[in-house]
Amino acid sequence: MRRRKEKSPLPQDETLGFGYLAVYGFQHVLAFFAGGAIVIPIIVASAIGLTSAELVKLINAAMLTCGIATLLQAVGVWKIGVRLPLLQGIAFAGIGPLIAIASSNGGGASGLRTVYGAIIVSGVLTFLFAPLLGRIVKFFPPVVTGSVLAIIGLSLLPEAAKQAVGGDGSLDPSSSRNLAYALGTLVFIVISQRVFRGFLATIGVLLSLVIGTLVAWMLGDANFDQVREADAFGLVVPFQFGVPQFSLGAIISMLVVVIITCVETTGAIFAVSEIIGRETKKDDISRAMRADGLSVALGGILNSFPYTSFSENVGLVRLTRVRSRWVVATAGCFMILLGLFPKFGAILTAIPQPVLGGASLAMFAMVAVVGVELLAKVNFKDQRNSVVVAASMGIGLFVTTQPGIQAAAPGWLGFFFESGITAGAISAIVLNIVFHHVGKKDHLEEKGVHELERKSGLTVK
Repeated sequence: MRRRKEKSPLPQDETLGFGYLAVYGFQHVLAFFAGGAIVIPIIVASAIGLTSAELVKLINAAMLTCGIATLLQAVGVWKIGVRLPLLQGIAFAGIGPLIAIASSNGGGASGLRTVYGAIIVSGVLTFLFAPLLGRIVKFFPPVVTGSVLAIIGLSLLPEAAKQAVGGDGSLDPSSSRNLAYALGTLVFIVISQRVFRGFLATIGVLLSLVIGTLVAWMLGDANFDQVREADAFGLVVPFQFGVPQFSLGAIISMLVVVIITCVETTGAIFAVSEIIGRETKKDDISRAMRADGLSVALGGILNSFPYTSFSENVGLVRLTRVRSRWVVATAGCFMILLGLFPKFGAILTAIPQPVLGGASLAMFAMVAVVGVELLAKVNFKDQRNSVVVAASMGIGLFVTTQPGIQAAAPGWLGFFFESGITAGAISAIVLNIVFHHVGKKDHLEEKGVHELERKSGLTVK
């Protein structure tokens, strides 16, 4: 009697040995840092006047809650979580509204109380209305998702370039050392993909960051003093900035941010599904939105900010071809540990900015490549698709390269010009609806008339 052959697990469900999970997962954590994971708390803290001690609390909370959010999304429970290799990070789209809400409500820790009230409410509403959000799949064909992903990748490249020349506060494009660190890291990643095979090829990004940091340390351009100064243990306490305050205006602003992050997460789901080779289902979006909503609400309780799926890590999945969600879940566990033990985080922050920049150039560009792969499926003989892609990319990159135009927009429209990713994503969605959904019946009738004229050679009036 023949033994029944066991069915191979799906790529996202593949289980790996502990050592592989640890190394691959840690690589995702480094990509998370390279993508500016701790930059947002630093920017917000500086803008609203928080102390250094309060900033440390924000960073610890960010790491802990991003880890929890990642586990909810990658592992899932009940109908929560899409169960794909998606790592959750703090959304860049929220920076402007977070600062505006905190500043207009007293600034400092006092202003954060209103921020967290708005975050909690928006998270709860997202969780409750997740099934409705799941119905938006039809509005995200390849022409939209491909455009959004291409815009995300291209819009993030200037940030990678900024890191490559020293990062905020230390920009020095004329520095030959910065150039050597950045290009050396990028070249190593490229060589690893050409020369290495198997395991070594999949950890090319991790090796590049480790080697780049060691070289910088030997040359005196990196130090680990912050590791000695960091606390050994830091417990995240709920509502440590005070009892949340609730403001209707703040809640509306935060809801806009959460909707934008939902769009980004949806784009990441399509991108990862494309990489894995599976079809995105309506239920995938609903599960992902429930996880996002629960994570956002939990973040408000634990002193963190709204989340979205990090495109940097989507690029890493594409680059390494390691598609198991358990790898990302392991990264989530690492982040939880980092949130509890600041010294671990201090070790990672020792990576020089130019080295991070070199790795980011590869990962951000790979996100754009995934977008191009999706756009290859689009029928560009249909002029409407060409207009959707051209206009959305044009607007997205316009805002990215000229961020000062936000000041020229009316206050109520300011969120649209907050980032090129936001502007480009919204433009692609709206234009697709206008060209492909509004007046759809009339367009089909007109198409039928033209087809009849072509076949008959007559003019139909």
